Parts: sequence; C-alpha cells; structure tokens
Amino acid sequence: MARRAAGGLALARSFAVRVLVVNAGSSTLKLSLLDGDDAVLGERELPAPRATVDPAAIRAALEDGLGDADVVGHRIVHGGERYREAVLIDPEVEAALRELTVLAPLHQPKSLAALDAVSAILPAVPAVACFDTAFHATLPAAAATFALPAAWRERWSLRRYGFHGLSHSWVARRAPELLLSSAAGLRIVSCHLGAGASLCAIADGRSIDTTMGFTPVDGLVMATRSGSVDPGLLLWLLPRTGLTEPEFADALEHDSGLLGLAGSADMREVLARAGGGDGAGEDAARLALDVYLHRLRAGIAAMAAALGGIDVLAFTGGVGERAPLVRAGAVAALRFLGLSIDEAANLDATGDSEITEPGSAVRTLVIGAREDLQIAGEARKVCTER
Repeated sequence: MARRAAGGLALARSFAVRVLVVNAGSSTLKLSLLDGDDAVLGERELPAPRATVDPAAIRAALEDGLGDADVVGHRIVHGGERYREAVLIDPEVEAALRELTVLAPLHQPKSLAALDAVSAILPAVPAVACFDTAFHATLPAAAATFALPAAWRERWSLRRYGFHGLSHSWVARRAPELLLSSAAGLRIVSCHLGAGASLCAIADGRSIDTTMGFTPVDGLVMATRSGSVDPGLLLWLLPRTGLTEPEFADALEHDSGLLGLAGSADMREVLARAGGGDGAGEDAARLALDVYLHRLRAGIAAMAAALGGIDVLAFTGGVGERAPLVRAGAVAALRFLGLSIDEAANLDATGDSEITEPGSAVRTLVIGAREDLQIAGEARKVCTER
C-alpha cells in the first residue's frame, strides 16, 4: 500500500502538530490523539490478541474523532540494525519493516497490520515509525554481543537488540524531571514490568545494558513468556515434547512465565492467591512470585553493576506502577546497593511518585508509563527536522 511521501509534512510545520499514537501491545491496540501540548484529546483501547487487529474497530475509533491528526506515530517493535531512530514511513521503509518480521514474528505482524489499517483510513496523513529497539542502539559491544561463532553473528545480525525502548526512553526523560536533575551523570535502572517485562541500565540518558536480547522472550519472567532459560535445556527438551519448532516457540511465548508457574498470567491474581490460604493454588502462586522476584532482583543488581552503581531505581508498566508488593519484594533484598523505600509511600503511590525512604542513598520512583508521549515526541521531531 502506498504511503504519503515526505513532502506532505511541510503543512504540519505551521501549527501545533496533533499526533495519533498507534501502540500495538501484547494483547491490545491503544489509539491516542494528542494535541500540540501533549494533552490527550481522546483515546481508545481495542482488543488485539496474538498478531491480529480489527480494522472495523479501528475505523470506528478514527471516525469517532481520533482520526483528526496531522501525523501518525506507530510503535514498531523491531527496527533491526538499520533503524536507530524514528523514521518517516515510505514504501522503502515499509518494505524493510516487513523484512524484519523474521526477527520478531510474534510482534512485528501486529504493528504492520495496524499500520495497514490506519493508513487505509488516513491515506493522506504522514506515518512515522517509532521503534522499541532504537533506544538500545547505544549498547556497547560488550553488552550487545553474543558469544557465538563470528560467521553466525555476521550472517544473521545476531546481537542483543533489547525491547521496550520507548518505555525506557520515557523513564530516561521523566526521572530527571521529577528529581529536578540533569540526565548527565545520572545512573538509572528502569524496570518496565507489565505483561512483558525488561530492565534497562541508563547512563547519561542512554541505554548501556538491558535484559531482553535477540527476542522479547529473553530476560525476566513475564506474564506468559519464560524469560531466560538454559539453551541446553531447550535443545534437550525440543525433540522430547513432540512439538514442532513453531509450537515449541509458541509455548515459550504464550504458555510459560507466571501462567506456566501459577496457572494465571495476571499478577493481581497471583499476588492474591499467594497470600490467600488456597492450598495447592497458594503454593503455586507463592512459587511463581518467588521466581519472579528472584529474577527481578538479580536483574536489577546486574544493571547496577553495568552502570558501576545506581542513583535511581524506577518502576513503570502495569505491574511496576500498581503492585506495591512487587516493588517492596524487589527492593527488600537490595539494601546492599543503598536501596530502601518508605512503606507508606510505596502503598499509596499513584501516578508519578517518589517512594524513597528518608536517608536512602538511592532514589526510588514510580513513573507512569507514557509511551504515547514518547511516540508523539519522536513523531513531531521527524516532522520538524524535514
């Protein structure tokens, strides 16, 4: 499908740019219309299971006012090695994004389906791709390189790409604002904890390490994703399951994590059952929570090591923002890093909040996930620079 070329952006320079943000997540498609001052004029969250979107529902939302935009900012999961910042989508860029589907077969198709659906309704509105991988383009070679044969790494561009970059980038921008500080010299460990979860080590506003790797299955325990698993175990297990490779990959993506451990992918239910006296259900939930927190603590400590210390710990994402027991459980074992949170502040935290215990050497923040603002900012930047 043809996209509007760069010349169409000239009109947008003369007034505040309204941005339609199209955020394709793990299970939903979020549409938000932001004015030039980032005020939300309207928003809609649509079901989007697996790799699907509903074009009819998108059309209804856009015709209900959300389509009154000067530019569309699309969250695109994978930009590969080529795209290190947001880019205007033209036919060449679109073709490249489709080629990158092989690197994110469970996520890229949904983003591209949303791009097709919105562009069919708003063909004259320029579209900008904002990448989850781009923030991690600054990873040093030591953090990005896998210890695999050089021929493999070069032929297939094998490296740690990292994901959730739009969320971590917002934390890198927002944390200094909340602390009335400069990003320069600030060492932040960002914890994006939602259905998907990852950590990022941020130095001077730049990503220098992260827990997700070549795919979004790597790293922390997530709602339905396994996180890091011994590759030798997977090689041993695959021929014994009787599953095909796609079926095996699907199990790691959709049947593992909290769901595999506790029978529920919802952290709220896991927390309730872990303390609910429900016999076997309580035991499974408690184990799931223990495994989740064990991996989370280890990851935070590893990110702090990559930074050579830590000044700020920031929680964001659905779990990070709304599960004080997870925040408390993570920090309780990390006092040796100078972390300590105030119990009352932690329980009462809403929106952007500081939950640091007085006297703590490290500041701890809860930051509302605002990928919409990050995408809108990147889309406007592309507009004004052309």
